[in-house]
Amino acid sequence: MSLNNFRYSTEKNTLKKEYLVPTRVVTQNGADNADYLLSDTPRQAVIGSKEGCILKEGAYVVLDFGSELHGGVSITTGKIEKSEKNPYGSGCTYGKLRLVFGESVSEAMSALGDGNGALNDHAFRDMVVDMSNLSTQIFGSTGYRFLKIEAIDGDFTLSSVKAVFEYKDIEYKGSFTCSDERINEIFNTAAYTVHLNMQDYIWDGIKRDRLVWIGDMHPEVSTILSVFGDDESIRKSLDLCRDGFSLDNDTPWMIYPSYSGTWITIHRDYYMKNGDMEYLLEQKEYLTGLVNLLCEKIHADGSVDFKGGYLFVDWSSANTPEMEAGFRGSMVMALNSAADIFEIFGDKDMKRKCLDTAENLKKIVPEYKGNKQVTAMCYLSGLIDEKTAEEILTADLLSGLSTFYGYYVLLALSKMGRTKEALEIVRGYWGAMLDLGATTFWEDFDIDWCKNAARIDETVPEGKIDVHTTYGKHCYQKLRHSLCHGWASGPVPFMMRHILGVEVLEAGCKRIKISPCLCDLEWVKGTYPTPYGVIEVEHKNVDGKVVSTVKAPNGVEIVEG
Repeated sequence: MSLNNFRYSTEKNTLKKEYLVPTRVVTQNGADNADYLLSDTPRQAVIGSKEGCILKEGAYVVLDFGSELHGGVSITTGKIEKSEKNPYGSGCTYGKLRLVFGESVSEAMSALGDGNGALNDHAFRDMVVDMSNLSTQIFGSTGYRFLKIEAIDGDFTLSSVKAVFEYKDIEYKGSFTCSDERINEIFNTAAYTVHLNMQDYIWDGIKRDRLVWIGDMHPEVSTILSVFGDDESIRKSLDLCRDGFSLDNDTPWMIYPSYSGTWITIHRDYYMKNGDMEYLLEQKEYLTGLVNLLCEKIHADGSVDFKGGYLFVDWSSANTPEMEAGFRGSMVMALNSAADIFEIFGDKDMKRKCLDTAENLKKIVPEYKGNKQVTAMCYLSGLIDEKTAEEILTADLLSGLSTFYGYYVLLALSKMGRTKEALEIVRGYWGAMLDLGATTFWEDFDIDWCKNAARIDETVPEGKIDVHTTYGKHCYQKLRHSLCHGWASGPVPFMMRHILGVEVLEAGCKRIKISPCLCDLEWVKGTYPTPYGVIEVEHKNVDGKVVSTVKAPNGVEIVEG
């Protein structure tokens, strides 16, 4: 018998596993010597040892691992006392523990089914497990920072509790630092949020929505390309969506037609970054069929015919009159991206078809009622003019935003020369989540949630509002709300493109324009990954003038802005 006797899957594990020690005991009830669990003790039971945290039946402890992570937990027990006969045999005694994983303290201390939104969707985060004495077991696979361990049947001695951290072990090639530490923290938090969601595939969230939602991936992929460079999770996710939806039956794509548009846009951006013509050509047949399907449903007068379809773009406009306007904007952008790809292929007819259909979409501009996300899409796609968009996007700057399409608000403001206001949004809106104790960015957020709010990393003081159990709507109500959602990483590509000023002009990063905008920052420096190596960029504000230093690898031509 040898390792060669197994039948190995062609799907290789790309993740690294580390064990993490808790950083603090948040709270406990009836636990004796709970601080023992903060020690880096071995994950190995020792016969005769009496050291550990004592959890008698009904007692619990809530642990903090310091930051959001993806994985499970390893628990090692010493002695377990239980009066009833062990149903599993006559050897070791056993008992039952309840484990509750939480992205917030409130979630870790929650109960399923009591109206607070706590669920076991996509990953079990609340479970009762059997443990025998002198045993080490691993439980769970979810996104969490906090863990409640409760003895519900038996008296336990816990000698070791460690998080089992599973992550992709990749280098942070892209970086961004500036004179404002708050901006630096936001950049790093956004990059880490996406890193956690880069499993074998690119997920929406590590607790809930552990799925490849192609319609949500554009900000994530933009972040990956800015920080990690080309990564196999991008292709695997794009190909999974392509192969999962046959064009012989257009129903899956047409239910969310904007999602098919996102698949197209990501391919255009991905090619511009890596210059891999062979991979792009692999998409040609499918892309042509998909574009033909979309164009058939968009008529010359601008009307659309997605029967049974849902013109969804962002939850901020879901089921509202302005939703169609956002869809039209996103679809114009997708068709323009498709036109760029067909130009690369040398297919003039398909390029013209894309551009003509995009112009048809612009013939009708439905009501958008001041929705900032929809306004941004309409402006970026040319459906509305700059003055109209500017009035809406700059009004009450931090209100009416979403963590997902808020990225396009940043892009729209920069396009109209209001990068300073965009940076203020990054500071005030994304920064407010950090003020509430976030270590990753959330599925959604409203600046009004900050009013009289408790931090998510503490038990809620009397008179304060519990953000996680109180707010949220649509699919993210209360504790179902994901506090680590990759689509919330928009500040990363925004800062790389519009503050550091890196713009790819030619496929494969062969030609790059550097046009910084420091706003109120004294200095900015960073690195940007290309297929040829890393570009090093530094800008300083000297007496009102930006002085730049750029070092590029061979093969990359730098064009000054």
